[in-house]
Amino acid sequence: MSGLAIEPIKAFDDNYIWMLRRGEDAVVVDPGDAGPVLATLEERGLRLQGILITHHHADHIGGIGELVARSPVPVFGPAASGIPGVDRRVVEGDRIFVMAGLAPFRVMEVPGHTLDHLAFYDGSHLFCGDTLFPCGCGRVFEGTMAQMHASLSRLAALPPTTEVYSAHEYSLANAVFALAVEPANVCLQDRQRWMTHCRADGQPTVPSLMGDELETNPFLRVEEAAVVQAARRAAGHPLSSPEEVFGALREWKNRF
Repeated sequence: MSGLAIEPIKAFDDNYIWMLRRGEDAVVVDPGDAGPVLATLEERGLRLQGILITHHHADHIGGIGELVARSPVPVFGPAASGIPGVDRRVVEGDRIFVMAGLAPFRVMEVPGHTLDHLAFYDGSHLFCGDTLFPCGCGRVFEGTMAQMHASLSRLAALPPTTEVYSAHEYSLANAVFALAVEPANVCLQDRQRWMTHCRADGQPTVPSLMGDELETNPFLRVEEAAVVQAARRAAGHPLSSPEEVFGALREWKNRF
């Protein structure tokens, strides 16, 4: 993938629309708002070649119609939902080619945040929408806690060098919660300092590396003794499985 550049286009309060650029061609992920995408394409002199959609929430799909009206490109999204504008409905295990010169993306179904949620993985880069965030994970709106835990476990099994492209800038709040779970985690303490410095400079904290998530993200560390103990205290009762630990952590985060 020589010449590939990936950069965020900011949208709304804290969304990132990811743009993959190679030469004059571009692909965008989860364009909730067409305006900043069109402005970026025009400013850079780029041609839109495709759109990837992870799930059906409005802040991820709102710009599809305007973008395809101007550039009739393929829009890849979950087959499990009827998202307007998605004309390439994909499922678990599909391999898709979105732009010349790019490696194919493998489609992963990762239900939990929503039932239709997908992630796209090309062997190096993971576009995971609202499933996994630096030091955190998405709320469980439609799926079950068990589904979300299973989805996160699948992502956690990817190589530690995987670059994780989340769709929101939630890192500072997530790090505060993660430190409430594991206050003695030195890697997490260091990472929070780095995140704070990035945001003070107006820089994104995303992408992250999967290896960093494995060391600092409590939702991927549900078998670590300190995390289990903290989850038990928060739940107020014994927890008998990693799924129950995850559920207790997510409920704790919901009210944190």
